[in-house]
This record gives sequence, C-alpha cells and structure tokens, in this order.
Amino acid sequence: MARAEVTILGAGVTGLACAWACAERGARVRVIDPGGIGAGASGGVVGSLSPHAPERWDALKAIQFAALRNAPTFWAGVAAAGGGDPGLARTGRLMPLRDDQAVAAARQREAAAQALWQGEGAWRVEPAPEDWGPVSPTGLVVHDTLAARIAPRRALAALAAAIRARGGEIVAAGPEEGAVIEAMGAAGLAARGWGGGVKGQAARLCLPGREEAPQIHAPGLYIVPHADGTVAVGSTSEDRWDDLATDARLDAVLERAVALVPALAGAPVVERWAGLRPRAATGRPVLGAVGPGRFVANGGFRIGLALAPEMARLMADLVLEGRDAVPEAFRPPPAA
Repeated sequence: MARAEVTILGAGVTGLACAWACAERGARVRVIDPGGIGAGASGGVVGSLSPHAPERWDALKAIQFAALRNAPTFWAGVAAAGGGDPGLARTGRLMPLRDDQAVAAARQREAAAQALWQGEGAWRVEPAPEDWGPVSPTGLVVHDTLAARIAPRRALAALAAAIRARGGEIVAAGPEEGAVIEAMGAAGLAARGWGGGVKGQAARLCLPGREEAPQIHAPGLYIVPHADGTVAVGSTSEDRWDDLATDARLDAVLERAVALVPALAGAPVVERWAGLRPRAATGRPVLGAVGPGRFVANGGFRIGLALAPEMARLMADLVLEGRDAVPEAFRPPPAA
C-alpha cells in the first residue's frame, strides 16, 4: 500500500510538529516555507512552556495540560529520530504574589492543581528564594513545578532533523501533494480573514550559572533561563506597529525584568528579537478541515511551542486516520 502523502505549508513549530507526527506514523511529508525554518514567531528566543492557572477548566487548558504532560515523550522521540537536542527541561516557574488577596487566590489554586494536574506537577505558595527569585511585596511566590522551558531554535532544528531522518523534505517551494495542512502563522490567519499577527519583542541576556533555574513570570513578563547560559526576557504584545524592529518598548521590558529580578542587573544583552505571533480572532488555536483534503493548524499565539505536540497529534489523527477529536471551540469558522 502506498504511503499517505501530506504537504504542510509553514515551517514554524506547528507545521514542523504536524509534519513529524505524520511522518512518525508512516506518511511521506513535504514542508513548504519560502522563508525557511522558523522565519516567524517560532524562531524567537523565549521558549516558555507553562500551564494556565488551574481553575475554570476548559478545552484550551485541557489541551495545554496534555501537551505539557506529554512534552518529554514527544521531544524524546524527536531527539531519538534525528539526533537533535531541543533544550527541554522541566525547571518550573516562580510568580510573585502582590498582596494578601493574591496569596489567598493562589492557595485556593493549590487544591485545584492537585485535582486537575493528575500528579504531573504542583502549584505551591512558598517564600521567595533569595538567590534567584522575584521581588515579591508579600515575600511569597507561586512555585509551579509543571512548567518547562525549551530552546525554540534548537527545537525547530531537532524537528527538521527528525523529519528528514524519516524521509521527509523541507523546501522553499514545491507542489502541494496529498492532504494539505496550512500552518502559515500570522499571514495564514490574515489570508483567511480569521485574525493576524501581534508583534512581540524579546531579548537574550548572557548570564551563566542559572541554566537550571526556574522561569519567573509576572504580568506581561517572562524570564526564562536556558541551557546555553543565556536568559530570555520577553515580551511585548503590540496590536499596532510601524515595523518589526526592536525599539524602546523592549527597553522597558528589560527594565521591568531587572526590577523584578535584581540578579539580571548588568547582564549583557546578546540579542534583541521582534516578530509576529499568530493570534486568531477567537483567541484560540484554529484546527480542523477547511475543505476536501485541506486542513488548518494555526493560531498558537503565545503558547504555540507549548501546544505544538498536542496540536500535531490531533491533526495526525484527523488527516491520516479520519478521527476528529478537535474541541468544538477550536474548529475553523464556517465558510463565508
């Protein structure tokens, strides 16, 4: 029996993860992207894989939890196939608690996490650590042990190597053969009238010695140590922009980061990055069929790296096996 053929449009993390999930099941895959691997938001620097707060559970939170739970298995399979290291580590995260009300809400979430996270991680209220911790008005932080980090560009390279090891190809142009999965990021959403891009800016700082330290999150601020001795800091969320250059908004994010984590003071900036993150008008990913033999997997926005393994599984189920388990909230809008 001939192998199924699948063409994936877009070589960001969603497109490459879908290609790998299909190739792993025996399909012959071709990834097409004129910009190359990671030309969009997936080629950024932050790499935070973190869960939503464990309350008001819904389909998005359930899929994100499943992706985080299964991330070690997914990325281990990618590494074994292609030999690339995605830089994955479940290092957890710390979040400062600003007042007594925030502390009380966080303590309520401890029990919810215990019930909903199925023993995969914990959400605990703890004293802020002195050596690597956020400045917290209450002296307390949430310590979430489910969160992980991944090196975005290393993850993309690992996926590409795994796809090629299974006979797949990643090209700038070529024919669309077999089933087609559109994973073209912000441009793909805009082309279908389903949303577009949100500009984000981030930076990498050189700070050896923090490689295994937890991430630190505050509203609109991510501080993520990586295994190469850098710490990623992001990010802005801009609905309007003149260009994709970095500017004073990133400077403001870096100032906030140093105020929150004084250990960052004096760390040199080794890279400034800006790009467009794909956000659907619904605020949720868009997954599913849009016509005979044609599918969409898009709209990861801030959590595309975290969601990619589970989005890829759902799409491989649908495209290769005809099993449609996509939550209703994620389905593409009806055709106009």
